[in-house]
Amino acid sequence: MHIHILGICGTFMGGVALLARAAGHRVTGCDANVYPPMSTQLVNQGIALTEGFGADQLALNPDLYVIGNAISRGNPLLEAVLDRNLPYVSGPQWLADNILHDRWVIGVAGTHGKTTTTSILTWILEVAGLNPSFLVGGVPANFGVSARLTDSPFFVIEADEYDTAFCDKRSKFVHYRPRTVILNNLEFDHADIFADLAAIEAQFHHLVRTVPGSGLIVANREEASLARVLSRGCWTPVEWFNDVDGDGWHAGEADADSGFDVFFTKKLQGRVPAFTLPGKHNRANALAALAGARHAGVPVDVGLQALATFQGIKRRLEVRGVVRGVTVIDDFAHHPTAIRFTLEGLRQRVGSARILAVLEPRSNTMKLGIMSAQLSGSLEGADQVFCYADKLGWDVGAALAPLGRKAQCFEDIEQLVSSVAASARKGDYVLVMSNGGFAGVHERILQSLGSL
Repeated sequence: MHIHILGICGTFMGGVALLARAAGHRVTGCDANVYPPMSTQLVNQGIALTEGFGADQLALNPDLYVIGNAISRGNPLLEAVLDRNLPYVSGPQWLADNILHDRWVIGVAGTHGKTTTTSILTWILEVAGLNPSFLVGGVPANFGVSARLTDSPFFVIEADEYDTAFCDKRSKFVHYRPRTVILNNLEFDHADIFADLAAIEAQFHHLVRTVPGSGLIVANREEASLARVLSRGCWTPVEWFNDVDGDGWHAGEADADSGFDVFFTKKLQGRVPAFTLPGKHNRANALAALAGARHAGVPVDVGLQALATFQGIKRRLEVRGVVRGVTVIDDFAHHPTAIRFTLEGLRQRVGSARILAVLEPRSNTMKLGIMSAQLSGSLEGADQVFCYADKLGWDVGAALAPLGRKAQCFEDIEQLVSSVAASARKGDYVLVMSNGGFAGVHERILQSLGSL
């Protein structure tokens, strides 16, 4: 079957493309913005990409159009598909019907940490010899691709709460029917589609309703929002993590080598000798992954060994280059809580070295200014802040005013790059945070540093 995917360069739809290709289908696709790492891995897999959504793509004559959730009514190709009554389906529905229906699905949901936890969990299952299929909203370094299809009964998936498609406004994750589900955390986000936190909690409740009684829910004890979700009805055993005072999972403090002890049912389960990801939030991600893997049959000691060899994920504190002693790092953080966690983790890694934070408020929630009051507090851990504020409908400068002179806003990308390069000195870390391509600002900064 020939499948043409609209919105193919999104992290989820790109993964669907890889899975469809592995399942034996001919796959093509289109998107408005084609940029790495997704575009690179798609092309490497022989998937032809078209930039834009011209109705002339109907000439490809695919058997089925798979529509990503970034595609809205008014899109010329979507309108042409609808006008001609051509067959189409959403990405999550195609995945559920064609890939997930007969597998043990392990879903990882939450506002933050989904990609990291999904990647860790997949690696634990891989080390245990379970050869899992997976779909991750990023590229785990241990695998080099964001999705893989195997003959294993286990499928690990990043379970996103964003809506499914133009024709289906339920959260993506209600399609997956996981047997094991991790609920990492739950905060307000996606202000473009959710009115408030209660609306998101309702979607998480719908997810909980799909988990069988023989399954397992792994949930964060520190999140009052998740306690509210489960109080609305739960028919599945629950294991808590970040559960210091209870019988659930919790982690000890990290030592100088980033190793830490792991406890469950008030008993020491073992020790992670070293862990590449810094910060308390990443230790929590590791706990959740250990619990999910244990439900799939992986002994805890095997999981602990796997954590020591986990290599991280592209665009999660990923070093993009070092010029004149200045290290440029890329990260996907775009929600204030994720920004704060990312800075805390980097600070743990680099000690007293200066951190220059470069931020693009690009997510739909950030563009609307819903989180503006939280932004300055999330960036307090940086020594200097450079914010790209082009075409935003709210006053970023006013939001960052509490940071004083250490914060600057720019509407011109070249001026931002020049200012960062001029401010950086040997030993500094430039932390770039955006959930998009950010106009290739990482390479621009490295080039500008090299020309000084």
